[in-house]
Amino acid sequence: MIIGLTGSMGCGKGEVVKILENEGFKYVTLSMMVREEARKRGLSEEREVLMGVGNSMRTEGGAGILAKKALETIFGSGHDKWVVDGIRNPAEIDELKKGEGVYIVGIKTDLDLLVERIISRNRESDAKVRDDIVHKVRREWGEGESEDGQQVGKCMEKVDFLIENNGTLEELNQKFTEYYKTIN
Repeated sequence: MIIGLTGSMGCGKGEVVKILENEGFKYVTLSMMVREEARKRGLSEEREVLMGVGNSMRTEGGAGILAKKALETIFGSGHDKWVVDGIRNPAEIDELKKGEGVYIVGIKTDLDLLVERIISRNRESDAKVRDDIVHKVRREWGEGESEDGQQVGKCMEKVDFLIENNGTLEELNQKFTEYYKTIN
């Protein structure tokens, strides 16, 4: 079984990963592959730089390249339960869906709450100012992006299950756990 996660930064994908790890899932994030590529290119791991590196990887290798790389890791592992985090282009969903037992979950959070969460989590790689965060979230959703760029908005149209995450961690846990029971 493969569960893919899509949604904006700060929406709660990492919390769903923790739930799945407790269920015996191994974890791969598409951004890990982008970070590796940025290091190879001698670039910083600032979010804006990583977005550009990911886009160039999609341009060079096709829009589904990151999912192809994730599947290489998954199929080479011998493990049968995986969570793939950081899906940001619909071609990545298409690539993952070529296999069986693949479920895509979208997590959506209201913009004001998203900004608040990103500021409060205080990650070094995150923007610190509301306008900068809003710009990055809109870019992730596809604003000003090419078809092979960041397209979270279009990814949301292809999910098997959508979670509105505007409440507590406990509510997110409950919503996801109820869905997981239906597919397991």
